[in-house]
Formats: sequence, structure tokens, C-alpha cells
Amino acid sequence: MIYHITTTSRWTELTPHPDFAPEAYAIEKFIHCCEDHQIQGVLERYFKGASSLLLICLDETKLKAPVRYEPATNQELFPHIYGMINKDAIVDIRPV
Repeated sequence: MIYHITTTSRWTELTPHPDFAPEAYAIEKFIHCCEDHQIQGVLERYFKGASSLLLICLDETKLKAPVRYEPATNQELFPHIYGMINKDAIVDIRPV
């Protein structure tokens, strides 16, 4: 299981579509994700003070796009999805 954090407004905006991607995907060409033990650090570093966040829980075996573990903060490996998230790979969506 891997996780992606997004805003409720972005999720709502793309609800009718079969695939999901954050706004940064258009520039970066991949989607930032994390593993369970990385969630708190990601929230503290990148979403401090943000509200209305959702944790999208993904079964990476169901993703159509490739997942690569690449070094990021402090050379820690994070999963990056190189394509959009097909919604049938979403196992759960939880408020943060």
C-alpha cells in the first residue's frame, strides 16, 4: 500500500474523471506518494497548516502507471507514480 495526499477540492474537481492527478503532475510528470511510516513527515514538511486534506490509499499492484522508488528528502526513498492514478487502484480515501 502506498499513499498520496491531496486537497478535498482537487479530489472533488476530478471526481467525474476515471483517473486522478494533482495539479503538479502537469509540470513534474509524476505523482508524489509515500509509505505508511512517511505520512506524518510528509504532512509536517509539505502540508503544515493546510486543511481539508485527504489521504488516498493505493494498491500499487493495481496501478496502471509504473511506480519507482526514488531518493527525496534526506535521501529517503519515496514512491513516485509515473502516470495518472487509475481510480480502481484506490482502496480507501480518508480525511487527514
